[in-house]
Amino acid sequence: MLEVRFVPPRHAFTRSVPIRFSHCDPAGIVYFPHYFDMFNGLIEDWYGQELGYDYAELITGGRYGFPFVHIECDFKIPSRIGEVIDLTLLIEDIGRSSLAIAIVCHRDNIERLRARMVTAMMSLETKKAVPMPQSLREVIEAYRRRTMSPTNALSGRTQFTPPCRHAARKNATL
Repeated sequence: MLEVRFVPPRHAFTRSVPIRFSHCDPAGIVYFPHYFDMFNGLIEDWYGQELGYDYAELITGGRYGFPFVHIECDFKIPSRIGEVIDLTLLIEDIGRSSLAIAIVCHRDNIERLRARMVTAMMSLETKKAVPMPQSLREVIEAYRRRTMSPTNALSGRTQFTPPCRHAARKNATL
């Protein structure tokens, strides 16, 4: 299998995750649904530690939900029990109520998998997409700018992933 090198952009939100027995199948490799739990944990940590927003408070107090409306994942190299992987969060696109995220799993500067997902900010009361609050949009846009390469800053795209082809439908019922 062709190895793809990956070096996280400077200032990108990256967390190390130890691969535990509970993550693995009988072959000792990560059972793929467990990656999605890791991704969600990374996103929750990113909201709190990078953006300064308490994810739990957004849901319980603000009555917002952030369902995934699209997910795709390319698995390249398996991760095994006892290893420590790094997960890096990148922003591909910011819509009115949607957020396109790329999460790259890597170890020793070799990409193991790349997930692309779109979340839609919705009201838990109406179950409809709602515009992202301006203050949240601003900190996400600032993060995106900090993690872009200078050569791609004019295009507004990260250097690592193409823009997401899928976006949440405007005012979609979720």
